[in-house]
Amino acid sequence: MGFFDFLKGPDINQGVKEYSVTDGAVLLDVRTPDEYRQGHIPGSKNIPLQSINKVAGVIDNKATPIFVHCLSGARSRQATAILQQMGYTNVKNIGGISAYAGKVER
Repeated sequence: MGFFDFLKGPDINQGVKEYSVTDGAVLLDVRTPDEYRQGHIPGSKNIPLQSINKVAGVIDNKATPIFVHCLSGARSRQATAILQQMGYTNVKNIGGISAYAGKVER
């Protein structure tokens, strides 16, 4: 690992792999509903950043593993911080779908 490896953002491809082998995990897409309809990772749940406080209605267990992504990683970083402030203890920002190499659903 070189010095510049520390400057890289989260790797969504690695994050989705980790999500797929984590029991009870939720893959959370915080993009807008229009962005989500244009293409999303299979199995992801869409709760836009501006509605992130509604996550409690979907994920009631604060220890649930949550893997958060958006388009580029900026909104997912914000959502991760908000979820942690809400008391969720197992939240991970996995970056942006723009770097995702797998299949998407429409």
